[in-house]
Amino acid sequence: MRTPISYFLIVSAMLFAIGTVGVLVRRNALIIFMSVELQLNAVNLALVAFSRMHEDLSGQVLAFFSMVVAAAEVVVGLAIIVNVYRRRQSVSVDDASVLRG
Repeated sequence: MRTPISYFLIVSAMLFAIGTVGVLVRRNALIIFMSVELQLNAVNLALVAFSRMHEDLSGQVLAFFSMVVAAAEVVVGLAIIVNVYRRRQSVSVDDASVLRG
């Protein structure tokens, strides 16, 4: 017996909504960063669910490439956050203007 795709899509929608609220409400750059990652994982879950429903691997391949891009985003994002923290001793998004030349 297979799990219905609606279960996966409901979990995906809830994860995406939690990530969206985290991005909109929080001021801490690390929390915002984790919320964006949560949104990306929600989209990946939906891609894999639809791929499984249609019995086609293209959604899983797209989810894999999305994870690769997310890993590169983590490296760049954390470097920016560490740079802001070193200059201001804070990870508030209000202090991100310190990076302007």
